[in-house]
Amino acid sequence: MKIAFCCTDTPAEPWLEGLAAALPGADLSVWQPGAPQTDYAVVWAPPQQFLDEQPALRALFAIGAGVDALLRLRLPPGALVVRLDDAGMAVQMAEFVCHAVIRHFRELGGYEAEMRAGHWGFRKPRLRSDFPVGVMGLGVLGERVARALAHFEFPVNGWSRTPKAIEGVRNFSGQGALHDFLGASRVLVNLLPLTPETQGILNRATLGALQPGGYLVNVARGAHLVEDDLLALIASGHLAGAALDVFRTEPLPAGHPLWSEPRIALTPHTSARTLRAESIAQIAGKIAHLQAGDAGIRGVVDVQRGY
Repeated sequence: MKIAFCCTDTPAEPWLEGLAAALPGADLSVWQPGAPQTDYAVVWAPPQQFLDEQPALRALFAIGAGVDALLRLRLPPGALVVRLDDAGMAVQMAEFVCHAVIRHFRELGGYEAEMRAGHWGFRKPRLRSDFPVGVMGLGVLGERVARALAHFEFPVNGWSRTPKAIEGVRNFSGQGALHDFLGASRVLVNLLPLTPETQGILNRATLGALQPGGYLVNVARGAHLVEDDLLALIASGHLAGAALDVFRTEPLPAGHPLWSEPRIALTPHTSARTLRAESIAQIAGKIAHLQAGDAGIRGVVDVQRGY
């Protein structure tokens, strides 16, 4: 069994050591152009050349939750594309989103600015019932986030392609329910996969359908958001602000208007980081199942749908 590691900007040695311990006897290598055919590949942002040189590859294991960049490449025919189910990212995402929502709801940014200016004062407490939170995308990460928000007693709406039943979450499903979902939400959290259908879905029309004083938390992909539309809606007063962890261009270019908008909180794509030990255990377990002839592993991506 041969396994190639092809992850851009990722140190290979810790991954190879972990995989070797989890899969004794596996032939592990860092891919180099012209390398022999391999059975499995652990990848992140691999070059097209790697995929072209591996026509008999059985499965590609992405070391992140999103696979949109991988699906834009020409894939070997018959190769499974497998994403991480969770590997410690769901709890990180729930932490990050709850922090962003609560910071906005409790006006903690305003308090911090006032304290820095030497002002000691209080604001009128706000009601959770006035801040329904809509979660777009109810996969592994989205469901965990929705449940966490419900724990803090926010009204939580969820929108997904197909119906989902989550305790404490009001479900909206299908394109026909999107407008009602947005109108029922004041805070919008985006956790959708990036596909041709969802590119640019956070635009003037959808964000404008949120309740007045709306707030956006985008932790999925930068290409979901039309950044100029967000800035215009904040300038108009319809949106109160946003928390953005992902951007169309990363790193965010110097001089970009997002840097200078004080009502937007920025973080450098860090809402949920890959945890190596948990990821290795998951990938190794799935490879072992495939080697044993069990193709019913979790996380196999439908390449037509994009997730």
